Amino acid sequence: MALVTTKAIVLKSMRWGEADRILTFYSLQMGKVRGIARGARRMKSRFGGMLEPFSSINLTFFNKRNDSLGSISYVDSLESFSPLRESLDLIWAASRMVALVDGVTADRDSNPTIYHTLLEGLRSLVRTDDPALLTLLFQIHILSHSGFQPQVDRCASCSRALEEQPSRFSPSAGGCLCRSCDGGSWDYCLPMSQGSMAFLRQARRIPFTRAARLKATGQVRREVETIIETYARSVVGKRLPEKELLATAGK
Repeated sequence: MALVTTKAIVLKSMRWGEADRILTFYSLQMGKVRGIARGARRMKSRFGGMLEPFSSINLTFFNKRNDSLGSISYVDSLESFSPLRESLDLIWAASRMVALVDGVTADRDSNPTIYHTLLEGLRSLVRTDDPALLTLLFQIHILSHSGFQPQVDRCASCSRALEEQPSRFSPSAGGCLCRSCDGGSWDYCLPMSQGSMAFLRQARRIPFTRAARLKATGQVRREVETIIETYARSVVGKRLPEKELLATAGK
């Protein structure tokens, strides 16, 4: 058993027993880890409100060998991101961010780029005037950083360079198909205009800190939102949090 201290972001929290919580974190040092916080639900818990989802913390826990669940020893708050819990739009956006990171990462597989992108994503949500577009750009970057980059340069089936013309996106193949492969495919595909293809290429190419400056409207935005939503669901194996369900759960 080793004592580990690392920066981490709370992805999710669930009740355990009468007074405990089991938490999932994405940490800088170890990637995704899970731990149990003893007594976290008691009124006078030493953890206070520092284990709320989206919180950025310094986490100290006992890393148990051959056990996926560590024991949380100490937590120090870095950024609480409390504004993200004050409106449905921001709760929805932040929930989708942490759910995607949880869904595309393996336990204890460190990826500092994913950690920093998630941290910057939450920080950017606090000040954005378009949470939905920022979340879309975040999803594009996290999918790329985790090995699921949407393929829009070459055919996702035969690797042939794509022509500069409208195409169709196959969620199961993870990218656009050329005319030949599309014509012989039974995959469920989504239409992608030349403008949407160009937007995706640009969004992938530039750093996330600058990608937030990109704008998308009309057909391009609708197409890219549908493509990334469907592709993310295919990768994760389930839907990301939906605004309507979050609104119902909060009542």
